[in-house]
Amino acid sequence: MIRYLEPWWLLAVIPVLALIGLYVWAVVRKRSYAVRFSNIELLAKISAKGPGWRKHLPAAILLAGLLVMSTGMARPAIDTKQPTERATVVLALDASLSMQAKDVSPTRFEAMKKASLQFVDELPQQYNLGLVTFSKAANVAVSPTKDRNQVKSAIKGMELDRSTALGEAVFSSLQAIQSVPPDGSNEPAPARILLLSDGYRTSGRLVEDGAKAAKDAKVPVSTIAFGTDQGTVNIDGETTEVPVDRETLSQTAKTTGGKFYEAASISDLKDVYKDMGSSIGHRTVAVEIAQWFIGIALILGFAAVFLSLMWTSRVP
Repeated sequence: MIRYLEPWWLLAVIPVLALIGLYVWAVVRKRSYAVRFSNIELLAKISAKGPGWRKHLPAAILLAGLLVMSTGMARPAIDTKQPTERATVVLALDASLSMQAKDVSPTRFEAMKKASLQFVDELPQQYNLGLVTFSKAANVAVSPTKDRNQVKSAIKGMELDRSTALGEAVFSSLQAIQSVPPDGSNEPAPARILLLSDGYRTSGRLVEDGAKAAKDAKVPVSTIAFGTDQGTVNIDGETTEVPVDRETLSQTAKTTGGKFYEAASISDLKDVYKDMGSSIGHRTVAVEIAQWFIGIALILGFAAVFLSLMWTSRVP
């Protein structure tokens, strides 16, 4: 079924309809004038030898072409169903102040962002990718999408803040996964969470509760520890030790069926999604067919000119 993406452009049909009405009026008026001021018998003889209905056909075809072209301005489209991959990976990135420690060069934060950007580039294009950032709270920065540039831009724009809501990061990642449209599928989208952090929770719900929720949802959480036991940060003029919490990150991965990494390479991280599986849904996409209307209008225009030249030796 055809629908119009910009239906207000259908107003362009009005001048064409007015032109059609004007043409009909002119033809009727001409006939009426001829009947009033001509010899009827002589008019009948002349008309019989004239082109008759053919003289109106080129104009009718031309007006039909204008009608089709004006309708095409409303961007006609037909709805088609296209298959789409629903499998999803969510990156959960730590933006707490402890990530400014320089025990990882140049800082934990910059090293994490660099690794995340490399991961985005390596992730197969068919998968959805979402982004969750967390410090004192966790937020879905980018809902699952196939637009990698959107995710990369959000990673580059991250800013540090106080506290570490590690458990909330898992809950928000699960929320992002749930937002993936079903697209006609009756099963949840296959999903993985990749959490990059130095590990210590200082606010929000418990990490253990988040891990349990992920396990119940059958969403493995793989974790990468950024930092060493010698990490320190300067906050409000005071030096604070911020050792990495390997135990929490490792246990989260173990509970959910994910993997724990300390110095993960990009090739290692392919393990995060290599066994994720697939779920194909179908989404409705409007495919514009304005070119069909333009093509038909051109054919009608050429036909009108050709017939007019053949029958009357002039352009309508």
